[in-house]
Amino acid sequence: MWLTIIVGVLVLSVLILAHELGHFIAAKATHCWVEEFGIGFPPRIWGKKFGDTIYSINWIPFGGFNKISGEVDPAAPRALAARKYWVRLLVLGGGILMNLILPFVLMAVAYMIPHDVAQGQVVVQEVVPNSPAAAAGIQVGDTVLTVNGVTVENTGVLSREVQLHLGAEISIEVQHTDSSLETFRLVPRWKPPQGEGAVGIASNMTNVAVVSESLPFWRAIPEGASSVWDSLILYKNGIIEMFIGAVPFTPSGPVGIVQVAGEVAQAGVSPVLELTAFISIAIAVTQLIPFPALDGSHLLFVIIEWLRRGKRVSPRTQTIIHSTGFIVLLALMLIVTYQDIARWISGGSILGG
Repeated sequence: MWLTIIVGVLVLSVLILAHELGHFIAAKATHCWVEEFGIGFPPRIWGKKFGDTIYSINWIPFGGFNKISGEVDPAAPRALAARKYWVRLLVLGGGILMNLILPFVLMAVAYMIPHDVAQGQVVVQEVVPNSPAAAAGIQVGDTVLTVNGVTVENTGVLSREVQLHLGAEISIEVQHTDSSLETFRLVPRWKPPQGEGAVGIASNMTNVAVVSESLPFWRAIPEGASSVWDSLILYKNGIIEMFIGAVPFTPSGPVGIVQVAGEVAQAGVSPVLELTAFISIAIAVTQLIPFPALDGSHLLFVIIEWLRRGKRVSPRTQTIIHSTGFIVLLALMLIVTYQDIARWISGGSILGG
């Protein structure tokens, strides 16, 4: 339990710090006035002023903030709202940029750290009638060798490659029980019948061996970048699946992140880094949504002002909109947190029931 909490809080803290540092670095680089850089939300535990910025640690741990002078009011001292459009877009989008940059670093490090990888033969145990696999001709007993040229060394690779190409034609190379090779082409389904899967096969691994891997940095960096790109596609596909009802919508907040990070930590440091990278991508995409109080809404107001040739939405109106959005988000967060705590206490998990 304590390991779960400690690891989860560390993961959450890294994500929050990265996001807020993105805003902070962009603001400092463009000589905007950051009045306060805080970890957590007030009331304040500790604070000290260095230069013209107060650095603080606050009691409510799940959060963080930058107080930048004049985010919406150009009349404030050294106001951000009075700066050029590109400066405002950079500062307001700095957190999103950092959350997109962080995964590249985390994934590269994850590949460099020694980590266990299961390797074996992925054998088809069941082919669902009338599924894409059945229509293509895949048979029970076939060993899956590659998907779109990617070597399938475990069931996780097979699942990932299928999920990456939902709705698009893929090639699956198999070895039949008579040792002959054959390549099939099929299209994974976006919304398969419950329990059938996107292609309609069930598989398991034989001749399993767990090996420890670590890549040199010149291989880890491109592999990490490729994994980040795959994660973006998987995240996009996951959103589409939720919208069409293919998978249930299971919202999760800070408590849920803490629980999942703690569970993943049991598999080692590398999986925790991979999870943190994926959550960072999710935060970046979420913050792009133009909902009041999110970074996306601040960016939208700047874009609207630019399109209106400098005619801005009044600071008072913007403040009311953002404050209302913050209250709504806070209420939603409380509901989600309650659900996360209830699920945790009952023994459930986001990762599996």
